[in-house]
Amino acid sequence: MATTLEQNVLEANPREAGTKNHARRVRREGKIPAVVYGAGKDSMPVTVDPRHVLRILRSDSGHNTIFDLALKGGESTKAMIVDWQYEPIKGHLLHIDLKRIAMDKALRVSVPVMLQGVPAGVKTEGGILEQILREVEIECLPGDIPSHIDVDVSELTFGKVLRVSDLPHNEKLKFLTDTNQPVAHVTSVKEEVVATPEAVAAEAGATPAEPEVIKKGKAETEEEGEAAAEKPEKKAEKKEKK
Repeated sequence: MATTLEQNVLEANPREAGTKNHARRVRREGKIPAVVYGAGKDSMPVTVDPRHVLRILRSDSGHNTIFDLALKGGESTKAMIVDWQYEPIKGHLLHIDLKRIAMDKALRVSVPVMLQGVPAGVKTEGGILEQILREVEIECLPGDIPSHIDVDVSELTFGKVLRVSDLPHNEKLKFLTDTNQPVAHVTSVKEEVVATPEAVAAEAGATPAEPEVIKKGKAETEEEGEAAAEKPEKKAEKKEKK
């Protein structure tokens, strides 16, 4: 489990909240619009350098990185990126939301789970490793946020399931994800059954059996027909006796 508090600095300039045209003008100048909020203070529109934002997002701790937000003409504060938007075609950053962070108050964040090692079920039993859960939600102080949680799966065999409760942690972290939720297991390779031409031909030539209900219905109909044919003959015999 790796914990990081990267000492990055993101410079921001105050701006006036404007229309879409104003946002486009900000982007043409090489900046992107952003909003800073949190810590019991009013939200503030600012502009930031997208290159510095991408540096943070692509770091080892990603969007969980705590950095110094240096506001021009104002005080510096700890902050983190809580939301961001990309342009769908070219992938350029369009906008980000920044949250002021109090270092003495716990945060809820999601961190990735990294599987380490080759499971015994893969190495000696021919199975494949399947990761079911790729990140977990935790609660901790900002300075204790791990960039990722590493777990050794070398002892994982068939029939054994790695759960959230098995992940390494300490008293500084509190798991908010259900501790009984599966994280990974070793599963067998599924074999695809391919039908042979003979089997396909045999299945195509087979005729479905006629339901018993239909047969019974036909027999009853034939019996009713025979009974109806006998009735006129009996009436004819009675007339001759008279």
